[in-house]
Amino acid sequence: MMTLMQAEFVKIKRKGFLVLAFLGAFGVVAMQMVNYGFRKEWLMQQSPDYWGYYLINVQGFIPLAIVLGSIILAVQIAGVEEETNAWKQQLALPLSKKGLYATKFFVVLSYLVVASVLLIILTIAYGLSLEFDQAIPYETVFKQSVLPLLAVLPIMALQLWISVVSKSQAVSITVGIVQFLMTYSAFSFPDWTPWKWIYLPNPTWNVALGISVGVVIFYMGMYDFYRKDAK
Repeated sequence: MMTLMQAEFVKIKRKGFLVLAFLGAFGVVAMQMVNYGFRKEWLMQQSPDYWGYYLINVQGFIPLAIVLGSIILAVQIAGVEEETNAWKQQLALPLSKKGLYATKFFVVLSYLVVASVLLIILTIAYGLSLEFDQAIPYETVFKQSVLPLLAVLPIMALQLWISVVSKSQAVSITVGIVQFLMTYSAFSFPDWTPWKWIYLPNPTWNVALGISVGVVIFYMGMYDFYRKDAK
């Protein structure tokens, strides 16, 4: 598996995945740079807990950013194979089809982890620049940056499944657009729908749902890829 992971990272080295991870994290914080840049005094009057109010504003942009990032990464990593016709070349070698699929999943997940770590760093860095003169709530920053990553696993797993087994990249892009729009409109959905889990207030519940259903969809996608011919 490690060999396959290394080969995958080499293959996508110049595809901008790392740039995308950075832009996703930076974009979330950049919205608050604009927000506080224009009306810092007014925002600091809204609550005596300056850090808490700042983090609430940051958190509002995290769900859509991480969903969009996971969709783009899943589409792109499958698109690399389609561009180079690499599926048939790889499957001609004595490699496990399940291992190849799992590698795609964990590579996408690794870049989402990078984005989450960058979000923690950038959130704290900009918060310090605002000179709140209060203790930094490290635990809150960590939770709001990492827990959405776990809650989004079903969306990512489904997007990767469709992107890998689809004969046309247009299909995977269309599914990605639909998933993003469903996440955007998820407040009107029942709590049992995966697109709403990233917004649920109970972190233990939405993380448990995200991990469990994400793993199930991952194995369904891996089995489907295993039994189908390469595109």
